[in-house]
Amino acid sequence: MKNIGFLSFGHWTPSSQSQTRSAADTLLQSIDLAVAAEELGADGAYFRVHHFARQLASPFPLLAAVGARTSRIEIGTAVIDMRYENPLYMAEDAGSADLIAGGRLQLGISRGSPEQVIDGWRYFGYQPAEGETDADMGRRHAEVFLDVLHGKGFAQPNPRPMFPNPPGLLRLEPHSQGLRDRIWWGASSNATSIWAAKLGMNLQSSTLKNNETNEPFHIQQAAQIRAYRSAWKEAGHTREPRVSISRSIIAIMDDRDRGYFGRGGEEDDQIGFISPETQAIFGRGYSAEPDVLIEQLRKDEAIAEADTLLLTVPNQLGVAYNAHVIESILKHVAPALGWR
Repeated sequence: MKNIGFLSFGHWTPSSQSQTRSAADTLLQSIDLAVAAEELGADGAYFRVHHFARQLASPFPLLAAVGARTSRIEIGTAVIDMRYENPLYMAEDAGSADLIAGGRLQLGISRGSPEQVIDGWRYFGYQPAEGETDADMGRRHAEVFLDVLHGKGFAQPNPRPMFPNPPGLLRLEPHSQGLRDRIWWGASSNATSIWAAKLGMNLQSSTLKNNETNEPFHIQQAAQIRAYRSAWKEAGHTREPRVSISRSIIAIMDDRDRGYFGRGGEEDDQIGFISPETQAIFGRGYSAEPDVLIEQLRKDEAIAEADTLLLTVPNQLGVAYNAHVIESILKHVAPALGWR
């Protein structure tokens, strides 16, 4: 059995070919798609965060709105770039959104991905400390965020406050109990997945990871998941961790699907560089008739290792079509693979 959700990058463009021609279109349709996905029986609605791009950015207003419109579905991110974040203010935002959603937030965070601008986090007022890289800074912000989510008091109260204080040191409010256990780390390397396990974060692994062994993507990703689970067990955590992966999976059900995705072109992994020093491997996409798709997905070792599958959706094709994409997988693919 697997949790199955969708992951939207929230692209928008003023092109007449797009169903999302403005930021408002993308935000409002993201809410509507989450509602539709819940009605179809999907388990999660996840959103990507990219700054300085015509895509979804600051996530908490959207997460809170989705939480207010739904009642069951998990609501999450994949991922928030921690290089850009004030971890204390983020903890307040996250606590508020989680309380509105009734404890359904699943927050994926990370050190970030290649950006639209050069060192965009500098425009947000952040810079690495002496001897740090920007990745180090992102991980440092993440550790502060995790610490304050425990809900322990740390701030000295004013002896003459405007309003009465509870006794002792003060914590950030609002605090949402249990949110600390629902933080995920987006890891592109085996080393960072092990680091995440030691800190007690769940693991998110996408369609891109560092090319560490020159093996096929799904084999490298499966090895990453096994290394993470081993490190989790060694750390002695008492709860079971969760692991999500994302995939582009389209079931060809009709001529519309065939027109959009029937030409193939993503049947093989791709190799590229995400920085001058880091070679990455990009996982293939899947698009085929359900019977073919089922056999292809049986061979994906990383899907077998993960408990949560996020379907990347082509959000610019509109809510109705994306609901169809999700429903096709839930009804015509997932049961045959034992996911439902």
